[in-house]
Amino acid sequence: MSQQLHAGSLIDHMTEQFRFTYGYHPNAAEQRSWDRSLSVLMNDLADAGLSAVEVLLEYRLPLTSRRVDALLCGVHPRTSETSYVVVELKQWSRALPVDGTDQVVLEDGRGHRLHPAEQVGRYCEYLADFNAGLEGSTRRLAGVAYLHNATDEGIAGLWSAETSDLRRMFTGERRGAFLDFLRSRLSPASGVGAADDLLNAAVKPSKQLLALAAPEIQQREQFVLLDEQQVAYAMVMLAVDQSRRSNHKQVVVVTGGPGSGKSVIALSLLGELARRGRTALHATGSSAFTQSLRKIAGHRAPRVKALFKYYNQFIDADKNGFDVLINDEAHRVKETSTNRWTPATQRTGRPQVEELIDAARVPVFLLDEHQVVRPGERGNVREIVGAAERMGCEVVAIDLNDQFRCGGSRAFEEWVLRLLGLSPGGPLPWAGDEAFHLDVAGSPEQMESRLRVTLDEGYSSRISAGYCWSWSKPQLDFLFPDVQIGDWQRPWNNPKESRVGDAPARSFWAYDDGGFDQVGCIYTAQGFEYDYSGVIIGPDLVWRQDRWVARAEHSKDSQVRKADPPAFDRAVRNTYKVLLTRGMRGTLVYSTDRETQEMLTDLVGVPTRRMAGRD
Repeated sequence: MSQQLHAGSLIDHMTEQFRFTYGYHPNAAEQRSWDRSLSVLMNDLADAGLSAVEVLLEYRLPLTSRRVDALLCGVHPRTSETSYVVVELKQWSRALPVDGTDQVVLEDGRGHRLHPAEQVGRYCEYLADFNAGLEGSTRRLAGVAYLHNATDEGIAGLWSAETSDLRRMFTGERRGAFLDFLRSRLSPASGVGAADDLLNAAVKPSKQLLALAAPEIQQREQFVLLDEQQVAYAMVMLAVDQSRRSNHKQVVVVTGGPGSGKSVIALSLLGELARRGRTALHATGSSAFTQSLRKIAGHRAPRVKALFKYYNQFIDADKNGFDVLINDEAHRVKETSTNRWTPATQRTGRPQVEELIDAARVPVFLLDEHQVVRPGERGNVREIVGAAERMGCEVVAIDLNDQFRCGGSRAFEEWVLRLLGLSPGGPLPWAGDEAFHLDVAGSPEQMESRLRVTLDEGYSSRISAGYCWSWSKPQLDFLFPDVQIGDWQRPWNNPKESRVGDAPARSFWAYDDGGFDQVGCIYTAQGFEYDYSGVIIGPDLVWRQDRWVARAEHSKDSQVRKADPPAFDRAVRNTYKVLLTRGMRGTLVYSTDRETQEMLTDLVGVPTRRMAGRD
């Protein structure tokens, strides 16, 4: 390989392979990075006498989009076992630690980065957790961050971080020590066999990871199952047991409205399956929901976060590679998994639901058909059952008909469905329910004021709105007040995955401190719940005489507003259905349209002054 590099052809070959594999051309900066870093690595391997080691470049970690710069495959010089060294190549010249943490660094003043030794260590642990050939152990792995342009002085503050064989760091100044370390893990023998073993191994979570996940997830006190929830849980476990005894494959479809406990079932299943040593993963189509579950379920054991995936990560998964794949919020399943980053070799046009069914012996889908809010989302019972039948699978269907959000108020859920025309019969007056509080706010100011009272009393409260206002990019620690109604103005929730001033990251808006001061959108509210909810119905859905009128020209959602009129109408009604059913104790609603506001007031009656539980 070093001869190919010196001949000037390696980068051209990598560029061609990259384009073939990932479906797009690497940019000039990435090609320059390869040219500068790989020449250093190949020359170092030659000087270390390790030219026969097999090098996997831009190796993609299983079921992720993350790529390792170089994975060295060979034979251990002492044990003669296969041996692997994960190498991250950094062209940094200077970096400083961020005060208060030993894992975050500021690289050459260009931004915050994970400490390179910590980065490569996590790559090693992830690889051990998901490559079956490594049997859940990091024993045959080593990790190296090679800052070949840096001097010891240029990164002086980074040396205090804890090191291990998985978390080594070398600078260009320590090249000799780097070569010695490579020789301690790799012999001069050919690494072709080791590379083949790694590439051909099955992809699945390891027993060690599952053992770690079981107590972390299962013992959380909020995961208590009731009635139909327990029935759904038991039916999935029965299907898993049957699949272990035969080639019988079942697809389990669990439907239920907001708050019926779908996610509680999902996490309870994941915890119990992990305890039993069954290979199981959890998947959603929502970044905010997945990130929040990773934070909650992996609070004490960060490796557990790797069990939470996205639907589009199963394009090339092995058929029946897992015992169970739990597809939560399955109304977010799309027509296909293809996006602009999808490798050309994987652009098959195959329905995403078929990929998810194929990936596990027991695929489980938990969904609410009234939460489809984008035209490209195809997660409904008809689509899932149709795909399962085409693929020769038996279907087990379970309906969760009990209500566990909205204060247990089935009356409120039915009121919302009738209001929006998602159930027949037309809007009906709110008859009241002592378990749930519904009011129409006279203005956004009144809504915020009343909800702030509940916040001060210790309840969780949020304001959300239809996607009817533009969304400005944040500037440093400032969010622009894009949602403007008269004199009232507030920013949308933070669009970034890191804090901006006091605003939490987008994935944590629904429950982190500071979220109340921003307005949430459908994509940050869906899947979450809070005690009290304020919902602003924008001009994209208005009431005219005796019917709803959906107006795409008032939508700022670039994907939804392009849909044909029936699809847009369905999406916008489902959007407000989701927003209106986030509150567990009460909901305040306000419309920016006068006629719609009057209709809501007629249905709900004169608003009261307090919402919290002690009024």
